[in-house]
Amino acid sequence: MSAQARVLVVDDERSMREFLEIFLRSEGYAVRTADGVAAARQELEADEFDVVITDVQMPGGTGIDLLRMAQSEAPETVVIVMTAFASTETAIEAMKSGAYDYVTKPFKVDEMRVVLEKALEKKQLFSENRRLRRELSQGRDRQVVGTSGSMQRVFDMVAQVADTRANVLISGESGTGKEVVARAIHRAGERRDAPFVALNCGAIPENLLESELFGHVKGAFTGAVQNKAGLFEVARSGTVFLDEIAELGLLLQVKLLRVIQERVFRRVGGTSDVRLDARIVAATNRRLSDEVQAGRFREDLYYRLNVIEIPLPPLRERRDDIPLLIEHFVEKYSRELGKRVDGMDEAAMQRLSEYAFPGNVRELENVVERAVALCREPRIGLDLLPPALIERRAVPRGPRVPAAGESLDDLVSAYERGLLLDALEQAGGVKKRAAQRLGISFRSFRYRLEKLGLDDAGGDE
Repeated sequence: MSAQARVLVVDDERSMREFLEIFLRSEGYAVRTADGVAAARQELEADEFDVVITDVQMPGGTGIDLLRMAQSEAPETVVIVMTAFASTETAIEAMKSGAYDYVTKPFKVDEMRVVLEKALEKKQLFSENRRLRRELSQGRDRQVVGTSGSMQRVFDMVAQVADTRANVLISGESGTGKEVVARAIHRAGERRDAPFVALNCGAIPENLLESELFGHVKGAFTGAVQNKAGLFEVARSGTVFLDEIAELGLLLQVKLLRVIQERVFRRVGGTSDVRLDARIVAATNRRLSDEVQAGRFREDLYYRLNVIEIPLPPLRERRDDIPLLIEHFVEKYSRELGKRVDGMDEAAMQRLSEYAFPGNVRELENVVERAVALCREPRIGLDLLPPALIERRAVPRGPRVPAAGESLDDLVSAYERGLLLDALEQAGGVKKRAAQRLGISFRSFRYRLEKLGLDDAGGDE
């Protein structure tokens, strides 16, 4: 970045301006100089700069004044402060006001070089983060939208890993947007112009999965009537996204491990190596560490894939984002369906804000799409939400003291009843699956149903 970076040097001492200009030009920077705050203001108004290096004490205004002006008029510009006073108070004031760093005069050129390089890294990260957020909010796919702290951490992590070669593991419940985040990593990095190819490891029979990944040669097996390139070849220098990686069988895990370690693979039935240039991003809705402990997933492959992990929070843990997501999906489907829907009324919004959303963002999107399709008024009302959502399964509000005439046992039984019915509904009425969702044994689940008079609900298989 240094060859293209623009630096503004501000100092009332001509010798310091000339020294820094010569040094920075020799480092490949485009340099402008100013002899004070007024001249620096004119430069900032006339052009854009990546970094401002400014003295603190100058006639007509201080470097702190210039720092605050830059934050107001050019917030992406990084400011480095120079001071000849070496006072702790000056440094603290500069850093509190938003300076990236400070150097004390006289300084060594190596010191300035390092500080400037790190400042430009911060500038680049900030720019990539902004671009990523813009893509996430304006792209054509279903978007990761959110202003909650947990989602801002996701955005920041994506921006940091986008240009690295490290493998990334995206973890989170179904419907949290793992593939969307994988695509965001691809779009934000230097591989953006190369292909992004995705494969759901649980959606393809294991006997066909190897051919999908590595390709095959003609005659390798029955039905292989011609050579076929696998996804690792198709991706070239792009990104291969392996969704639901925990579904990969142990034999294929061994082969994938070899590919990651040696960066080469062979087509099924082939004899020559093909070099892997693509980046691998994997995703799972299970805890891979638990799969390793259970012997279902290789520990060495787990560590190869989990170089950098990006955990995605479930929607119930970022409830403040629900209104923003609803607004986003209403706008999206109003446009796609040719409807004029302005939004959602207060009652419907309140009900969705209280809902557990076991299907996360994907479930919310489906609810909004259905409501927009059925809506005949300017705003979506409560009656357009799915009946099951209207009737029950609001998020439990936590402990409360029993009301008058209500015993603690009644309150606990009602809470337990709701949890059991919720689990049954999420498991499609299958008791064994519902027991697994609650983390209890099938026998304990049946006992609890019988105790509450719900033994006729659902089926065993």
